Amino acid sequence: MSQLNTPVPPFAVKAVRKGVIEEVTRESLLGHWSVLFFYPADFSFICPTELFDLHEQGEELGRLGVDIYAISTDSVYCHQAWCEATPLIDQLEFPLIADQARVLSRAMDVLDEDSGMAQRATFVINPEGLIKSIEISDGPVARRADELVRRIRAAQFVAGGIGRLVKATWAGEVG
Repeated sequence: MSQLNTPVPPFAVKAVRKGVIEEVTRESLLGHWSVLFFYPADFSFICPTELFDLHEQGEELGRLGVDIYAISTDSVYCHQAWCEATPLIDQLEFPLIADQARVLSRAMDVLDEDSGMAQRATFVINPEGLIKSIEISDGPVARRADELVRRIRAAQFVAGGIGRLVKATWAGEVG
């Protein structure tokens, strides 16, 4: 199972961003904060709502220096078709990773072996490639991007100095 403060394992996968295929590797995550955002499937009901919610937080995530990587076990061709068929998905600024071989989903321990799909899982990764936050939700329960942004802010605040703590109701204030 993926553990906090452990490195993301090495990987190399194909992704689609705005209809163009590119490669994403573990090294792509280094040097900045990143989010690995696993979702079950393209052309589904809940997944596009989560991805578009994440897209709407794009400006704030950009200010925080965070790169988003959305990941499903669909192929790059399925991702391309989804972008072509769904204007909202085609607007996404972040890549849709195709984990068709299920290597990354297995390595991060979020693959549902029975269905062959990734679970709804979110990993916040620091610039050194270490896992700083893990969230896994039941399939029918969508995640909220504003809560992810709060957790990223908190992780960045804590990373800024020894002895920094974040209480449950912390909303980004310093003091």
